Amino acid sequence: MTERLLIAGGTVVDPARGIEAARDVLIEDGKVRDVAAGLSKKPGLKGVETIEAKGLWVLPGLVDVHVHLREPGREGDETIATGAAAAARGGVTTVLAMANTEPVTDNASQLSFLRAKAAADAKVNVLFAGAVTVGLKGERLTEFARLKAAGAAALSDDGRPVMSAGLFRRALECAKDLGLVVIDHCEDLTLSNGACVNEGAPALRKGLKGAPWAAETVQVARDIALAELTGARVHLAHLSAAASVAAVRDAKRRGIPVTAEACPHHFVLSDEMIPGYDADWKMNPPLRSGEDRAALIEGLADGTIDAIATDHAPHGCAAKSSGMDLAPFGVIGLETSLGASLTELFHKKALTRRELVARMCAAPAAILGLKSKGNLGPGADADVTLVDPEAAWTPAPPFASKSRNSPFAGRKLKGRAVRTLVAGRTVHAL
Repeated sequence: MTERLLIAGGTVVDPARGIEAARDVLIEDGKVRDVAAGLSKKPGLKGVETIEAKGLWVLPGLVDVHVHLREPGREGDETIATGAAAAARGGVTTVLAMANTEPVTDNASQLSFLRAKAAADAKVNVLFAGAVTVGLKGERLTEFARLKAAGAAALSDDGRPVMSAGLFRRALECAKDLGLVVIDHCEDLTLSNGACVNEGAPALRKGLKGAPWAAETVQVARDIALAELTGARVHLAHLSAAASVAAVRDAKRRGIPVTAEACPHHFVLSDEMIPGYDADWKMNPPLRSGEDRAALIEGLADGTIDAIATDHAPHGCAAKSSGMDLAPFGVIGLETSLGASLTELFHKKALTRRELVARMCAAPAAILGLKSKGNLGPGADADVTLVDPEAAWTPAPPFASKSRNSPFAGRKLKGRAVRTLVAGRTVHAL
């Protein structure tokens, strides 16, 4: 028996198909069947289960190309199930989980296990990156072909950079042959040297060791040069520095196959805002200056930065309570990404509605080559996010995530997901 669902009366925003208008969405058996005005009035659709979406935006499900789910090895901080629940609450229907688990996702059997676990436990679509190097040690490449055959959606050592330029060149050449994108954590470890915050006046006032913006931009420039040399696709994770944005902008003008992402914490917050020595504000790369933050917003507005991603990195309270110097890097973000982005980018008129949705849906889906995600075209997966752009709310524990290390806790936001559907079925509703 055909399962049908109608989402009626909302404003469909689908940048991939150039739609931004009042439309109804008809879903059949987990796929988008039609998007058109007046579907709810057709005689043949009388009595079909209907979700009333008047006053809401109806978006393709959000796609996040950068999350850490901690399973296996650190299930006390997060699991695939709790991370997926956090994603659903934030309107995110597809996530790409990084490989820095314990053990590392650097072989086909580990990847197959995780995919089966996600199929059983997750409310949303969970994709996995395979590691670029064995054990994330930056010494020897993993078996890319076997990882792809086991279902790897991308390759990344995120959490650590691939410091060897020669090894990274080989990685790009191999990945290009297989049609896989390589995602790089851009950090020159000899420059950052374990610093916990950005190098600058706020760090000096607090007596904390700072990492300069160049620690990121040096590696960004290297990756761009290697992408130009090899013709391989490189995706640059969590840009934080103005000079990095300028380098990517120039690379795109020259036709180099590079894409980039920015995280809400980097384009909403800055190092001057860090309250005391609160390690819930410690992440890598660190929060930069107000000028860097403004450059990220400009890069998102002009398309230099393709996607918004969270770098969702959960850590337990005990670890985060050990102080700025000793606490691990990382903040959670799946539940606040949409609200923070709407507040800072849309409501402050830095990005139009269509531009914002493109950065959170169409562009990240394109980076991963997901043709049935990030759009509401006929036959696409019926992953849909309903958004109230005017809803005022304040994030606070308890979160759906197992962890609570969020710099947005207690911060007033405007706009949030009120319902999330995956394959036409509701996985979150307020």
